[in-house]
Amino acid sequence: MDRFYKMHLGPAVCGADLGDGSERGDYVDQDTILRKLHRPHRQINLMFCYYPNDKGWPVRASVAYKKDTPGGAWDYPYDDYFPYGGGLNGDPDADVFRYMKDVRRHGMDVCLTITMDPFLSDEHIVAVARDLIPFGRVTVRINHEATGNWFSFNKRATHQQVADFFVRCCEIFHREAPNCKIVLCLDGCKSMTEEKMEMEDIFAEAARAADVVSVDRYLALHWGYPADICEDNRSSQRSKVEDIYALCKKSADRYELVNNGLRKPMVLSELNADGDVTGPYEQAKMYADFCQLLAEDKDKWLSGITMYQYRDDGRLGLEITDPNNRNVGIEQPLLKTYRELISKEPFLPAMTKGEEISGETKLRFGGFEDAEGIATTVMLSKKPVFFEVYFDGALKDANLMICMNNFWFYKKPGVEVIDMNSAFFESDFNGGEVTVSFFAPPAEGVNDPSQGTDWQTNYYYTLSELPRFRIRYEAILK
Repeated sequence: MDRFYKMHLGPAVCGADLGDGSERGDYVDQDTILRKLHRPHRQINLMFCYYPNDKGWPVRASVAYKKDTPGGAWDYPYDDYFPYGGGLNGDPDADVFRYMKDVRRHGMDVCLTITMDPFLSDEHIVAVARDLIPFGRVTVRINHEATGNWFSFNKRATHQQVADFFVRCCEIFHREAPNCKIVLCLDGCKSMTEEKMEMEDIFAEAARAADVVSVDRYLALHWGYPADICEDNRSSQRSKVEDIYALCKKSADRYELVNNGLRKPMVLSELNADGDVTGPYEQAKMYADFCQLLAEDKDKWLSGITMYQYRDDGRLGLEITDPNNRNVGIEQPLLKTYRELISKEPFLPAMTKGEEISGETKLRFGGFEDAEGIATTVMLSKKPVFFEVYFDGALKDANLMICMNNFWFYKKPGVEVIDMNSAFFESDFNGGEVTVSFFAPPAEGVNDPSQGTDWQTNYYYTLSELPRFRIRYEAILK
């Protein structure tokens, strides 16, 4: 335990991503989510909209245009996501920046889903891009589900105009914020008998401009929420899991053809089964069945899945919002299933052990798929009663993510001791070797421009001391 080694955190076969907040759910802080799911995600998807020239902006649409009986989630002049408070003449303390900092302090990357007026000037787009420069390796999903007809950007513009706007955004972001990767999200293949994706030709240039390609897929969905109750199939649908899997995989193949043989990273930016349609038990089973198909597939065609979402006002979340207190979530059976799924392959990040270290050590945090930390192994004779890690001296001010055998903990600056015993509470562990790894994401949630030419994609922290452990197998008897 007195020997420490370098440890590299690398990508999983398929990254586990999570949506946190949307038109139908509030943002939940990352400490709460970590305690419930026991590990961080590759990315946290935050959903915002930017319509700065609209009447009512920057008030949320459902507040600015409050209706007693709205006809649906999108029955407003602009999209009912949380308003993006940055951009041109934006507020540096806006919610979006607080949330992104929270995500990055906890060792995860940000995926910013943002719907935008497709007739914005370049000046507006440049301002949004520059907002994101300090936040490391960000992915930006612009005007997602672009082949649909429900979002305001599609009600204002033709699909060709939406595609052209996406290409313009890519050009601006690649120039102004090279730390950002841009995601194109279409509906993809709608049938196994049709050769092409929906509107494939219209969005071909957009697919070639994008860094990441994507589709959103629901195994079951009640799209009439919250305007009606799901008692029949008038505003809902349910599909076979294997059919949705096949269509997603076919979409990845079509994207490759559109990109002239280049296989860009493919993600499912929203995936779940709606409990309104399936009920809570079938919801969990359908999601698990999809992940089982992925685990058994020898073709590694998918680089990430985003669970939509953590806490939902309806039944599209791991928790349902408590109607008596929006700060409380009602855990669904899906949460336990999901926690078990992301604790095994193909969703586990790679951990690669390096050489032994001694003395002062410089840690690098590039993101959840590329970080250099330290690790030590601990031999335990049986399940401990106390397992604590102490952070003395300068180490007290460190911001750390700590992993013990795939069970993760967070230590914020100023905290001197972390009780890691909860990693054993529900485990059948009864002795053996455990590995404890430490990584140092940015304490302020943003990168430091004084750290060098690579500051936009890497953050560095110098570890001058090593943590110490307190392990006991019996309680103190008086």
